[in-house]
Amino acid sequence: MSTGRKLRVAQVITRFNGGGGRVALNGALALPDGTYERAIVTGGVGMDSEPSAGRSAAGRTAMGRDAVLHGDEAVANAAAGDLTPAAYRAGMEIVQVGPLVPQISPRDDLAALSTLTRVLAEGRYDVVHTHSSKAGVIGRLAAARAGVPRIVHTWHGFPFNEFQSWARRTAYIRLERIAAKHTDAFLGIGSETVTTALRLGLTTPERVRLSWPAVDVDAYAPAPGARAQARRRLDLPLGVKVVGSVGRLTFQKGPEIFARAIARLPDDVFGLWVGGGPMAERLAKLTAKLGVEDRMRWLGHSDDVAAVLPAFDLMAMASRWEGLPCVLVEAISAGIPLVATAVPSNQDLVLAGETGLLVPPEDPERLAGAIAALLDDPAAADRMAERARGRIGEWFSPAHLGTVLDETYRGTSRRPYRRS
Repeated sequence: MSTGRKLRVAQVITRFNGGGGRVALNGALALPDGTYERAIVTGGVGMDSEPSAGRSAAGRTAMGRDAVLHGDEAVANAAAGDLTPAAYRAGMEIVQVGPLVPQISPRDDLAALSTLTRVLAEGRYDVVHTHSSKAGVIGRLAAARAGVPRIVHTWHGFPFNEFQSWARRTAYIRLERIAAKHTDAFLGIGSETVTTALRLGLTTPERVRLSWPAVDVDAYAPAPGARAQARRRLDLPLGVKVVGSVGRLTFQKGPEIFARAIARLPDDVFGLWVGGGPMAERLAKLTAKLGVEDRMRWLGHSDDVAAVLPAFDLMAMASRWEGLPCVLVEAISAGIPLVATAVPSNQDLVLAGETGLLVPPEDPERLAGAIAALLDDPAAADRMAERARGRIGEWFSPAHLGTVLDETYRGTSRRPYRRS
């Protein structure tokens, strides 16, 4: 691949939000100036997406099975929390592919493959970089069909996990192996992600590189008075101990486990959850059933998590599975002690008893016990938070990710199967 001209790079992702979306955006923004033309290709608005601010779900553009929106139209049709406005302001091309939705739908998936192949061929991209499981499989197959010279995929985690049936897990692994044949290079977020990929034969050693969540750590550094200001803004009761979490309200993130843990804690412990999602109504009912409506608050989506984090005394992650979430890096940067589930790849940052506490997934009693242990021993919690900050170095910066992407996009590794 020529290194003397600008490369046209398309980031393909189903939902351009959350940790995966922020990593994709931060990486694209950090690419060396003057050497890349950048595009974001996102999926359509799924059934479990929240309306964007000021727009009802019914008010969004009705997209057909092969509809494609560009620029202003794509930005206006984005769901709440979508990062396309930020990418568009930065001068990136924006494309929204209607049938590329998060839900599994054979009819939509075939339409997405056909439409995305056309979009990528018309875009004449030198590199297609896919993210997320759905866009990762369909996007790589479409890029190969479109004749894209270099195809890169980031594993932010895997779509298969121990909580699925054997049949579903096996099917997902097979799909990953098919897509891997059309992939020149991989980035794996977190050490366990890379280890799993190699163990399952999804890649060869020369095609995979360890990567980390890219976070502007300075933006999360605690400022004087930030804690009091955040608590006033949230109208929190005086003197409460605040345990917070950040993530979509989905089965993966375990918000119901978090709520059950809060219910096991004393009355002076207040729970906050930042993030919206399809479980919102169910969780409101659960909160009422548990009798903790007065000390468990579901805040919904926030465009400024950095302004909310200072209100936390402790961050508690109840995820059933993860890659390595950006929010862990954000919380560490804000100096917040951590409790997290012992799932890949949380242990890259949360070293048991050293930089935080680890608990088994799906165990609200042990989650509550770990939370109580740190709340009751703030000196130990502060020591762990300080040690955790020491693990956040330049590898977690957007600048480092930009260097990794530049080297990967211009690399020489080759996919096992390439069309003539």
